[in-house]
Amino acid sequence: MAIHHSSTIKLDIGLDENRVPEEINWSAQDGGITNESAKAMLLSVWDHNQKESLKIDLWTKDMPVDEMKIFFHQTLTGLSETFLRATQDEKMAATMKDFCAYFAEKLEL
Repeated sequence: MAIHHSSTIKLDIGLDENRVPEEINWSAQDGGITNESAKAMLLSVWDHNQKESLKIDLWTKDMPVDEMKIFFHQTLTGLSETFLRATQDEKMAATMKDFCAYFAEKLEL
């Protein structure tokens, strides 16, 4: 299969003297996004050789805890939708969505 197009997503992380994130900025040229600010990010990639996921989870020190809870809820909900699209496993996707509803209820979102 030949690659017909290449796309770049760029992350710039500004760190304090203790290497704690102060700023997260990202750009995605194909998406029309240039140097957008973010307070948190979760990035996972699959290492097919080692059969494991590798991840980078970052948040700035001024990310509010209440927003972090919303961010996690939205991320988990999105993962359940992605899981369904990737696997067509409707039963497990529904179980994941049930957990997301439980998660939101417990956090009073």
